[in-house]
Amino acid sequence: MDIENLISQHEAVSEVAVVGVNDEKWGERPIAVMVPKPGREGGVAEKEIKAFLEKFVEDGVISKWAVPNRIYVVDEIPKTSVGKMDKKEIKKLLENS
Repeated sequence: MDIENLISQHEAVSEVAVVGVNDEKWGERPIAVMVPKPGREGGVAEKEIKAFLEKFVEDGVISKWAVPNRIYVVDEIPKTSVGKMDKKEIKKLLENS
C-alpha cells in the first residue's frame, strides 16, 4: 500500500493498484495499474511514474526494489461487488498477460 500511496500523489494519477506477481529471479515483484485523471489519458508514461518514484528512493522512503517492474495505464481497475479494488482479479489478469 505504501507504493500505491506514493504513486497516487502524482498529479496525473486518479487511481492506482499495486500487486505482486511471480518473478523467476526474485520470486515476486510489484506491478502497478493506474487510471489517469481526466484529460491525462495517453499523456502519462510508465517512465514518468518511475521517475516520480525515484525521488522517494533517493530520499530513503522506499527501496529501489519497491519500484514496480511495470506500470500499466488502464481505463479502469477491476472492483469487487462492494467497490473495492479486486487485487485477486488484477493479479490474475497481469499474470495471464
